[in-house]
Amino acid sequence: MIVPMSTALEEARLEWLRRLPSLIAQFTTRWSLTAASPFLSMDAGRAWVAPAADQSGTDAVLKISFPHFEEEHEIQGLRFWDGEPTARLLTADDELHVMLLERCVPGTSLREIPAAEQDVVVAGLLHRMWHRKPPAHPFRSLETMLAHWSAEAEGGIASAADPGLVRAGIELFRSLPRAATQRVLLATDLHAGNVLRSRREPWLVIDPKPFLGDPAYDATQHLLNCTDRLLAQPDRTIKKFADLLEVNAERVGLWIFARVAVSFGTLDGSPAGWSIQLARRLKAAISL
Repeated sequence: MIVPMSTALEEARLEWLRRLPSLIAQFTTRWSLTAASPFLSMDAGRAWVAPAADQSGTDAVLKISFPHFEEEHEIQGLRFWDGEPTARLLTADDELHVMLLERCVPGTSLREIPAAEQDVVVAGLLHRMWHRKPPAHPFRSLETMLAHWSAEAEGGIASAADPGLVRAGIELFRSLPRAATQRVLLATDLHAGNVLRSRREPWLVIDPKPFLGDPAYDATQHLLNCTDRLLAQPDRTIKKFADLLEVNAERVGLWIFARVAVSFGTLDGSPAGWSIQLARRLKAAISL
């Protein structure tokens, strides 16, 4: 969930953008790379990602991230999953948030296949990502991210499109983790746009944002990228994907409601469009 940046954070991002050319030069020299033009990305203001090749001609991807809350442990997560089923981390500078990654070839997005097939692929990838818990790790709890988002929402609740929905979402952010019966290392940002076709495996995950928490939460990012289906048939869409994940469909519905509702607190009073429609429909369905 990308929320509007505070003034201080926006100033930090602009400073990072000013430093970006020198960072690109620094790491192409350090790692003996030739980098091409960057990929187009919805997250272009927070990361610079480009195809690169080393002196032997081996293809890779150079990624330079703007340090921010959700991204903090991406490098450690990629080390933990170690290509199962993510793009492999080849080398990294943890302090400067710079990564050299396996290149997914041909790199076409999972979005290019039918929606029902996307669901099956994403569910299979998540099952693999959840398969073990790291024995010693730096990863934060999901509750840490939820508290961060709740604070952002509470700061703008007075001008939110529907303050009551925001408050209901914040309350679920507090109560849902307490009722979870299982905790795994979550991807948190896994959707079809972050799954690419590869030669090593049919599909690989990019851009994970690891947090420890309830596996039912990990259904949300993919489903929130399926807005037409969610609006048309929210219960059926949620249940079908929850069944593929073998998680509780009611909890998935509650998580989706909470995420959409809390986002209203960051919209500065603007109409929330499809999201407010979805939140109200879910609220009625789950009798909140």
